[in-house]
Amino acid sequence: MVVLDPTQFRKVCGRFATGVAVATILDEGGTPKGLTVNSFVSVSLEPPIISISIERAASIREPFLKANAFGISVLKEEDQWLSERFAYGEGDRFEGVSWQSGQLGVPLLREALATMECTVERHIEVGDHTLFLGEVRFGETPKEGLPLVFYASAYQRLERLRDR
Repeated sequence: MVVLDPTQFRKVCGRFATGVAVATILDEGGTPKGLTVNSFVSVSLEPPIISISIERAASIREPFLKANAFGISVLKEEDQWLSERFAYGEGDRFEGVSWQSGQLGVPLLREALATMECTVERHIEVGDHTLFLGEVRFGETPKEGLPLVFYASAYQRLERLRDR
């Protein structure tokens, strides 16, 4: 059986436009932790279940495995800096970022287009990632705007929607 080369697989998957979000938790010491995800997927409406995936080699994976709840903050197109901060930032990724504790205690970014708070239902080891399934307990759409979009390995803008 032929297996698709990882470079080609990344290129092919890059043709699927995704939104960009930040997944967040409080670690065991109560410190906010987060990372950028574009692997966010709605899985079920009843009950409301979403999934995110985190690379097994990521240092943040262990705190996520220990957490009982996580937050999702969907980014607006002008918040590319937040995506980059939570994807590549060293040290305290929350430094200088406006956030609040949600009803489950998870950090939520104040400028987000939408937020969700999830209880962890399970995690599944799949390939080189861990898939986290969470039941959405609370959700809000606090801000207006257009989403930050990632397509063909770059940030993009939804120009046609802006003209509506």
